[in-house]
Amino acid sequence: MGSIKTKGIILLENNMGDFDKMVTLLTPSGKIGCAAKGSKRNNSGLMAGTQYLCFGEYMLYKGNNSYKINSCEPIEVFYNIRTDLDKLKYAVHISKIVNDVTDENQNTYRILQLILNTLYVISESDKNLDLILSIFRLRLLCIMGFRPQTNKCWRCGNENNIKFFSIADNSVKCDECGRVDKSAISLNASTFDAIRYISYADPKKIFSFDIPKESIKELDLITKIYMNEKLEKEYKLENLW
Repeated sequence: MGSIKTKGIILLENNMGDFDKMVTLLTPSGKIGCAAKGSKRNNSGLMAGTQYLCFGEYMLYKGNNSYKINSCEPIEVFYNIRTDLDKLKYAVHISKIVNDVTDENQNTYRILQLILNTLYVISESDKNLDLILSIFRLRLLCIMGFRPQTNKCWRCGNENNIKFFSIADNSVKCDECGRVDKSAISLNASTFDAIRYISYADPKKIFSFDIPKESIKELDLITKIYMNEKLEKEYKLENLW
């Protein structure tokens, strides 16, 4: 038992009675379920910091079997996401995925960094939301151990004429090899370059590019199928209204 000071983002919040709620906090060292006593009261010092998607600094009290938030200081509330239904839809989708792939007592520093960078771009830019989501999906899979091979065709070793992405083999393939792979999806040069860049770029720079609309559609299709296959779950972008 004792106090823990940590930074984190609220992934989920659930009401408990009239004035309390339970929140799921993603920290650099794992996901924590916490009671936020009195946080729904108008004069509560916990109200702002325990809102959905708030990133802040939290002082937690650890009991025998549970955590309680004693105090918190909001750092970023992503206001522009809260006031735009389209942006909120994508943010909700992303937070659901992150909640699914994280657990307690896990090194989640890189995933926390990724979701914060992703939400910042959604909030503060006019970048295509499908492109942002595709970048998030692929980078998350890379963090989880599913980084695709992109330097050459996985089957024959050809470094040229790359035309397909193989879902089954986690790799790109040349035109000849890709045509006989039933799991392969065709891609153009811009999409191929984007996949290579997302897979290896500095975490702070993964969103610093744009591609044509045709490539955005290809990348969206590839990353959606790739994620559903590797996580063994179908993730659908759902409307909030």
